Amino acid sequence: MPNTIIIGSGSYLPNRVIGRDFFLDSEFYTEDGLKIDKPAEETISKFVEITEIENRRFIEDDLSNSKIGYEAAKIALEDANIDGEDLDYIIYASNFGEVTAEGVANFMPNMAARVKNHLGIKNRKCITYDMIFGCPGWVESMILADQLIKAKAAKTILVVGSETLSRVTDPYDRNKMIFADGAGAVVVQATEEENVGIIAHNTICDNGPELEYLRNGCSLNKDFNDGKVYIRMMGRKIYEYALKNVPSAIKETIDDAQLSITDIDKILIHQANAKMDYAMIERLHRLYDIKNYDHAISPMTIQEFGNSSVATIPTMFDLIIKGKMDGHSFKEKGNIVMASVGAGMNINAIVYKFP
Repeated sequence: MPNTIIIGSGSYLPNRVIGRDFFLDSEFYTEDGLKIDKPAEETISKFVEITEIENRRFIEDDLSNSKIGYEAAKIALEDANIDGEDLDYIIYASNFGEVTAEGVANFMPNMAARVKNHLGIKNRKCITYDMIFGCPGWVESMILADQLIKAKAAKTILVVGSETLSRVTDPYDRNKMIFADGAGAVVVQATEEENVGIIAHNTICDNGPELEYLRNGCSLNKDFNDGKVYIRMMGRKIYEYALKNVPSAIKETIDDAQLSITDIDKILIHQANAKMDYAMIERLHRLYDIKNYDHAISPMTIQEFGNSSVATIPTMFDLIIKGKMDGHSFKEKGNIVMASVGAGMNINAIVYKFP
């Protein structure tokens, strides 16, 4: 049975850096639709204290999801030294599709087809799939790619994660300060080499009352009705759910790989909230009865890039493997974990061993 290895990567970080001052003129409302009677600066400072998000990246008005996905994909193909015509599949993870600067979203044609068009690929046998799976969408796309390769239905696949969340946030919601834009991509390929690449994976879907934790909804300001839907997030519920479920899901995946946490060099976890991420990694180590550990095991990008959803992990992977994240690198023939949690609620994890 073939294994799935990453042979190239790319990412796109928008040029617009959005700091805390960008939100100083905001009016914030509670989930109950009540205006928060505090200075915006106080709300922003409390937000930064909890999430550690000082900056985030927004795309320019003349760009789009598929265009920044194309930029990341183009770099990944060049890095892999692969002709796009040789791709068997393009799998594109996104949650809102092609969103206009005015905030109108659509998925027709699908995102993978759009990026194939931008790349100029003529191969009619290059199949284009979209993955709508919340923030874990890119990790789930990697799992799907691995399954296609192991089934010998494909040899070479482009996996893209790209999102423009700045265009789908409620102007009156404090949570708008979490979200950001960006794109990341990898090229994966079949290899006959044993015990390399994706050596274990795990997906959990809790789709009962958890459906309400992250969804679309109207503005929190009931007097502001522009006909659009925005991201609605029950922050406390998500925090509790993630801490209860993500560490054990990651441990199960590491166990399936017949490894221990001490065999893992890096954990690339979805960057949703710094406080939540720290707590999940700490609880994971507790499951192995480890209290003290090197915090460098879990690189953090959220402080400068915000939460770019499906783009977070592939962007982080690309920056580290290319030596662009100070203090972080991948070990030769080392093991890493890639894990995410998000709308659904869905959780997934991969153990990846470098060839």
